[in-house]
Amino acid sequence: MPQYVYKCPFVGSSNSCVAQEKKCRGTITTEASGNITPENLLSYAKTGVDYISMGALTYAAPTNDLSLKINRKPLQNPGEGIALKNSLWNCYICRNIQRMKYKRILLKLSGEALMGAQQHGIDPQRIKAYAEEIKNLHEMGTEIAIVIGGGNIFRGVSGASEGMDRVQADYMGMLATVINGLALQSALENAEVPTRLQTAIKIEAIAEPFIKRRATRHLEKGRVVIFGSGTGNPFFTTDSAAALRAVEINADVILKGTRVDGIYNADPEKDKEAVKFDALSFDEVLHKGLKVMDTTAFTISQENNLPIIVFDMNTPGNLEKVVKGENVGTRVY
Repeated sequence: MPQYVYKCPFVGSSNSCVAQEKKCRGTITTEASGNITPENLLSYAKTGVDYISMGALTYAAPTNDLSLKINRKPLQNPGEGIALKNSLWNCYICRNIQRMKYKRILLKLSGEALMGAQQHGIDPQRIKAYAEEIKNLHEMGTEIAIVIGGGNIFRGVSGASEGMDRVQADYMGMLATVINGLALQSALENAEVPTRLQTAIKIEAIAEPFIKRRATRHLEKGRVVIFGSGTGNPFFTTDSAAALRAVEINADVILKGTRVDGIYNADPEKDKEAVKFDALSFDEVLHKGLKVMDTTAFTISQENNLPIIVFDMNTPGNLEKVVKGENVGTRVY
């Protein structure tokens, strides 16, 4: 059976879209026999075709994840187009993604968020729901990196307050974030989302070491990247790790998923009169003494002009709305 290689004509241009089949970007490889026609292309591009155009003809298709364009002109250089045995047409399969406000995000999740209704540990239903939210965003072409806390398993500060050595306690907390990262990776891969787990401390049997260029390349290839073990140093929180990794991978925004729908002037779970802010500048947050992230993380974000959006991750669809630029949660800029 002959193998055909399709290249996206828009990669790297202002009209950039994502060519994707089996989660590959830029170039896809597929197999087909016989002549290449809109009909048999539809038969194996079952991940969803938005439209097929051939000259003046347009063929409707049932889904809108992918679009396939057939440009009716001879190949000038077969090596740059499609290796066709019996056809002289250039064929491209390109993902038809919605315009999102943020192309590359860093999602910060707390370990406590994974507990669901439990008192500790990981709630399988909650982590499955998070994986579905992330999958929906991934299918729209957003590049997603994730930092997750470990408070549902062990919190270093709490251990130190009970008399444990703070450094040892913090390393235990780092291992807790790796456990959560493995759980989230498993949930995402069960949802058919390609995922890589990278850690700041070497645990080579279960995760890659964090390397900036490798992480960036994973994102460019359409893989979700989970960063575990914080910064790899004691005395630094996962908030600080989120800000640091976001700057390193050139993320457009930090999305902090919490149990509340934004930043308030008081704890909304305790004060019914608490007022929510829709947007705040970094200076306003400092002036009002509001708690968004820890001081180190906040300073890293402020110095690098990296906006932070705090939103309710437990409301279905909120993650997608935030990335589309809808008015959800509180934006700090």
